[in-house]
Amino acid sequence: MATYESFATVYDRFMDEVPYEEWVQYIEKLFNAYSMDSKLILDLGCGTGNVTLPLSKKGYEMIGIDNSEEMLMIAKEKASQEKANILYLNQDMREFELYGTVGCVISICDSINYILEESDLLDVFKLVNNYLDPEGLFIFDLNTEYKYKSVLGNNVFGENKEHCSYIWENYYYEEDSINEYNLTLFVEENGLYRKYEEEHYQKAYDIETIKDLLKKSGLEFLEAYDAFTMTKPKADSERIYIIAKEKEKLGGKK
Repeated sequence: MATYESFATVYDRFMDEVPYEEWVQYIEKLFNAYSMDSKLILDLGCGTGNVTLPLSKKGYEMIGIDNSEEMLMIAKEKASQEKANILYLNQDMREFELYGTVGCVISICDSINYILEESDLLDVFKLVNNYLDPEGLFIFDLNTEYKYKSVLGNNVFGENKEHCSYIWENYYYEEDSINEYNLTLFVEENGLYRKYEEEHYQKAYDIETIKDLLKKSGLEFLEAYDAFTMTKPKADSERIYIIAKEKEKLGGKK
């Protein structure tokens, strides 16, 4: 089953404790710190629009890209309810296409970790570089190896919500820096609970690898932060933010 195919319908219910508004405030703080004055922003791996929509409501012209059609359907519905004019595109971030450049690209909530091969991540970075305005900003976050290894590890998690529940079986393969989590979902439908199963894989990247791939793509690494702070990552940082900018055009993906 495709990633987020069944989880999409209950994703927001399980993520209801995530302080998205605070995340958006932090992103705007980074905009200000790096003098990002463009209003045209691309959100890569936008999911159900939990960052895209609040930024749109703040006056930014938003484009959202995600490879899950189910997640985008929910994002579009929320945008319609808020009368927000957001362009959502069902594309793979490894080969996305836009009609022109944007002032900033963001990728939040560990979407980049879903890129499992360095060669594919380089393709993503090259495309970001290609579609950024000169000196345009690229902001993305990453789950760290510390989180995969020491927080998630080889553990089982579960949660019950009204009308739905899940079991999360997590495995971290240190040799390959791959985190696997198997989701078993139980979703109430017409008074009965239907079982769904999904497999998700993410990869841990160290900062030096990220710097190297950014440089190869024509992007310039600016800084890494412990998430939601303006301080450098720590040994026990669970999420980090990377700031880069467009430096030179290399002619796109290849």
